[in-house]
This record gives sequence, C-alpha cells and structure tokens, in this order.
Amino acid sequence: METIFTIGYENATPTTLVAALQRAGVTTVADVRALANSRRPGFAKRALTAALAEAGIGYWHIPALGTPAAGRQAVREGRPEAMKPIFARHLAGTEAQAALAALRDRTTREAVCLLCLEADPAHCHRSLVAEALGPATTRHLHPGLAGAD
Repeated sequence: METIFTIGYENATPTTLVAALQRAGVTTVADVRALANSRRPGFAKRALTAALAEAGIGYWHIPALGTPAAGRQAVREGRPEAMKPIFARHLAGTEAQAALAALRDRTTREAVCLLCLEADPAHCHRSLVAEALGPATTRHLHPGLAGAD
C-alpha cells in the first residue's frame, strides 16, 4: 500500500514547502487547484514549477481535480462542509474520473504529494481526492511549522 502525501501552502513560503516535500521524499507534486494561480509570491504555476525543479521535484497540474467555482466560494464564505458535496458531484464526472485514474497509476510508481492552498486538510478538497484514490495511507505535510510534517 502506497502513501499519498498532501500539503497546503497557506502558511508556507516556497522554501518551507520545498523543505517539507524533501523531508518526506516526495518526487512529484500534483497540483490539484482548478487554477494554478496565486496571489502569494512563489506559488503560481510557473514560479512553483521552477522552485520544485531546482529541488529535483516534478510538477504536475491536474485542473480536473480542482474544486469548482461554487465549492471555492463556499470555502471563502467559511462553509467548508458545503464544499464537500459540490466537489463529490464534480469528482463523479468523466474528466475528473480520468484524472483520478491517471493520478492513481502515478502514485503506484512514485511519491506524489497533492498540493492546494488550504493549510487544514480537513477543510480542503485534497483530502477528498486522497480518499478517492482508494486504499492508501494519507500523510498530511505541514510546511508552515518549523521542522514539522
């Protein structure tokens, strides 16, 4: 049984994020944001890809596993529980299921970490993606805490 890693960059810097990934032995980051943009310096797709590449970590953006706009709005409004059924309906779709199958296959060959913004995995759809991957151990990394994961 493989381990699925997850990480949220909300309380991180690019340096602490990369350090947490390296400590865990992650080889590929699967960015499960619908839009790989960020107002936080270093976390938009291009900058993040470069920082990860410099550390020898691959980057894979999977927009089909991102939260739909209505789910993101629910989280912004402080209603993370309302996001879950929205995301579940999205995850049942053909495109999301194909992306999930590709991700599942990749996790059998390498150490993959699901990335999103939210620091608390209980409030983030990346935990739902990890659950949907099937029987595996999920390990949530915490880059904002010095030396913790």
